[in-house]
Amino acid sequence: MNERIMLVDDAQVMRLVLSRILKGAGYEIAGEASTGKEAVQKYGKIKPDLVMMDITMPEMSGIDAVKEIKKIDPQARVIMCTAIGQKSFVIEALEAGALNYIVKPFDQEKVLTAVGATLKK
Repeated sequence: MNERIMLVDDAQVMRLVLSRILKGAGYEIAGEASTGKEAVQKYGKIKPDLVMMDITMPEMSGIDAVKEIKKIDPQARVIMCTAIGQKSFVIEALEAGALNYIVKPFDQEKVLTAVGATLKK
C-alpha cells in the first residue's frame, strides 16, 4: 500500500487514534500537525498522498488550511474530520476543496472506507 498520510488535529489523542487505525491497515503516517497553519507549512515538504484534517483548530481553521493547501497543490486530497453537529462546516470544507469527511468519534471501518475511496479520486 505505502500511501503516505498527514494527520492534522489540535488534539494529540485524535492523531494517535487515527495513526493506530491507519498504521494497522498498512498506511504510512508521513507527518503530523496540530494547527492549520502548521499543516500548510508542512504540506509542501511532506507531499503526502492524503491529509486528514480537523475542522476546528487554533491559529487557522481546517477549512482555511484546505484552501491554502489547494493553492500549493490543486490535486491535494483532503478528508475533513468533524464532530457530530458541524454539518454547515462540512459543507464549507467540501466547497473549499476537501474530498470527503469523517465524523468523530472515529469508527475504524468508516475511517478506512473514507481513506480508500478518497485515495482513488
